[in-house]
Amino acid sequence: MYVQKHFLEDDPNTLHATMRTIGAATLVSQGPDGLIASHVPLEIISAPAPWGLVRCHLVRANPHAAVLADGGEVLLTFQGTQGYISPSHYPSKKTNDGKVVPTWSYVAIHAYGQASVFEGPDALRPHLAALTNVHEAGRAEPWTIDDAPDDFIDMLCKAIIGFEIPLSRIEGKWKMNQHRPPADRDGMVAGLRAEGRSDLADVAEASARRND
Repeated sequence: MYVQKHFLEDDPNTLHATMRTIGAATLVSQGPDGLIASHVPLEIISAPAPWGLVRCHLVRANPHAAVLADGGEVLLTFQGTQGYISPSHYPSKKTNDGKVVPTWSYVAIHAYGQASVFEGPDALRPHLAALTNVHEAGRAEPWTIDDAPDDFIDMLCKAIIGFEIPLSRIEGKWKMNQHRPPADRDGMVAGLRAEGRSDLADVAEASARRND
């Protein structure tokens, strides 16, 4: 991923926190017939330093599972908040002879590593429990893996295969107009908030934090 210096994010804590918030990624590998991709929820683990590792699983019938088991580098792409930025939000539109254009603001993370297999109920249950606990947290009555019969969970575990991917590097890009003049950045945040859309409000808040 091409990342200009002013858009770079390389702090492991920030990257891991954002990956956890997003929760899922597109997993891309080179298969025998070309690129292959799957969309997977992820367990994010900060150790070992600096980049940590991720765990995920695929149904055994997915051809991607066999590709991952064969080894080779994999790419995980995380897409965070994003949205269209109109040049009408920039005060410089009126003072710069109209020499402004639209852009797209976004948060993106690319993580790289090599997968190894873990399988069987004893290995998969802790991973599935960890994933579930993250997403059930905050519910009045959280569901846990122990709510289901053991033999039922064991049967389902036989149909999936787990993958652990120690991360060799992570690239983070927060493209939030950091290169524009302060007045344009403030105008963008105010304009996005005024549009009344929750997705653009998220971009506005991310931009405000980034440009603070």
